[in-house]
Amino acid sequence: MGRYTGPKLKRSKRVRAPISDTTKHMKAELENGPGVHGARRRGKSTIYGDRLREKQKLAFFYHVGDRQFRRYMAEAERVKTNTAHKLNELLERRLDNVVRRAALARTIWQARQLVAHGHVQVNGHRVDRPSCQVDPGDVITFRPKKKEAIKAMAESADTNSIVPSWIEVNRDELSIKVTRLPTPEEIFRPFETNLQLVVEF
Repeated sequence: MGRYTGPKLKRSKRVRAPISDTTKHMKAELENGPGVHGARRRGKSTIYGDRLREKQKLAFFYHVGDRQFRRYMAEAERVKTNTAHKLNELLERRLDNVVRRAALARTIWQARQLVAHGHVQVNGHRVDRPSCQVDPGDVITFRPKKKEAIKAMAESADTNSIVPSWIEVNRDELSIKVTRLPTPEEIFRPFETNLQLVVEF
């Protein structure tokens, strides 16, 4: 099955949480679930369903497929540190997410498109894989020919969004520097996440 390209708001309604911090998702009526009669159709919550929903919220927020999510989970389980914290870190260090966190793209889907189309460079080298993991010391820039378009895109993004302290952003030069690895306390999402349920799933 290919990557989902349907209505994004439908996914927010499915997990009853805003998978994007844009106005449309934040102000939508999500508690009833998808569909006109979502509240009536919703059955009793199950243990499996609760864990699945927590996993889906993370997967939808970072725009990660099931197979890729399983790979992140396997990598997080290999390390000796806390599995949930390592999973959090791996998802945050995705290149498309870093561009989104720097408020140079409005949504994760816009950031992913920038990377996939080859407009992003890491340490001077063109990278077109949104899943590329950034490391401390990496400098992310954009192709000179696309800087004007990206600057306009960045202006349309939410300039009031809080840029995490583990990255430094120069909006004039359109550059991002990764200063260190993110900590769990610095990772903000527009919904609460029970990572223990994700690990159990």
